Amino acid sequence: MSLRHELRSIPNMLSILRLVLVPVFLWLLLNDHTFWALGVLAFAGASDWLDGQIARRFNQVTELGRVLDPAADRLYIFASLIGLVINGNVPLWLAIAVIARDVMLLFVYPVLATHGYGPLPVHFLGKAGTFALLYALPLMLLADLWPEAEFVILPLSWGFAFWGVGLYWLAGFIYVKQVRDLVSSKA
Repeated sequence: MSLRHELRSIPNMLSILRLVLVPVFLWLLLNDHTFWALGVLAFAGASDWLDGQIARRFNQVTELGRVLDPAADRLYIFASLIGLVINGNVPLWLAIAVIARDVMLLFVYPVLATHGYGPLPVHFLGKAGTFALLYALPLMLLADLWPEAEFVILPLSWGFAFWGVGLYWLAGFIYVKQVRDLVSSKA
């Protein structure tokens, strides 16, 4: 399938729309438009689910989609963390803990490429960690919008955040091990 054809698939167009909305989301978040930022984040989450459903149901899973979809997830997580740190909603260490894992994996991708491999398939634990983080961060925004309920919302959001960070790192170590095993088996 050509790149042009892949770009025209509905799931990939939804992923591209999600990517285009990342700076809009961050701008809204940094300019105290929390309600609208949460709306963009909710739309991004719904379109993420929808593009996956469409791709699987109508056999539109593409190599481009395998890159765009997780990239959009990562960028929303990074944008959320940046905005929440700047706004004082979360401590800097949380952003560093999440971003450091992806920085670690940046060193893995060139190793895969030099040995003739593309990106590894997304591991279930990585999906679970991303899922948890994509629940934690909107809940933190919701606590800002609904301070009367933050006594319930914040513990839930921090629970998701801790599980998300733990699963995110565990999946990162699994990816590193998979790369090491692939490279050593090829040697």
